[in-house]
Amino acid sequence: MSTERPPLLMLPGLLCDQVAWAATAALLPEYDCRVPAWGALDTIEAMARHVLATVTEPRFAVAGHSMGGRIALEVVRLAPARVTHLALLDTGYQALPEGEAAEKERAGRAALLARSREAGMRAMGLVWATGMVHPDQIGTPLFDAILDMIERSHPDQFAAQIHALLGRPDATPQLAGIHCPTLVLCGRQDTWSPLARHEIMAGMMPHATLCVIEESGHMSPMERPQAVAAALRAWLATAPADPDFNSDSDSDSTARLA
Repeated sequence: MSTERPPLLMLPGLLCDQVAWAATAALLPEYDCRVPAWGALDTIEAMARHVLATVTEPRFAVAGHSMGGRIALEVVRLAPARVTHLALLDTGYQALPEGEAAEKERAGRAALLARSREAGMRAMGLVWATGMVHPDQIGTPLFDAILDMIERSHPDQFAAQIHALLGRPDATPQLAGIHCPTLVLCGRQDTWSPLARHEIMAGMMPHATLCVIEESGHMSPMERPQAVAAALRAWLATAPADPDFNSDSDSDSTARLA
């Protein structure tokens, strides 16, 4: 019997690194938890292809948080047969909206980028991260850890990831064709990616389970790692999908071999 730990790809979100997943990963020692870095990549597709190119195993589980959830959906689109399990945490699936909503999002992200260049990443993070966590977390060591994580990044990386998010693909047509066990998880107090969006997303996926993390904002893997790890463990215990019947969506045949 093999003693190798099955790979679990943990995809971080905007300006996040391995620390975003560290507390949750530590509670899942039976899995080979890996957190990729996005570097200067500036599209969701490029990030997904980076994931596929760096995983040598033919099949793996993937969990994505925030922007990482969008990347996880793109991984499934490109290589459905390689993904045994999919988890989408505090994330979204729709493209940039049109009209006034799009202009508001562009302007908001541009303002944050400008602040990062003018005042530094930590000063920008202090403004941005305040709305990303449960109110009780503001001013705590966890909040400082989030600011430290943001400060480790650079405005140019921030700009690249903003470019990726503004050009994000619309995964709506893909959802109904995803047949692997799927966990859709959201912090109850997530105001950045609200619960209602996750309820809709889970309802569109034939094999999805919705999990709500109580007393948590957007940063659920850091805010409530025990609850998130328990949900991930239950999700991973589900029998994996048949690799020949994982997705009805279009896929890139070369990515299957990446």
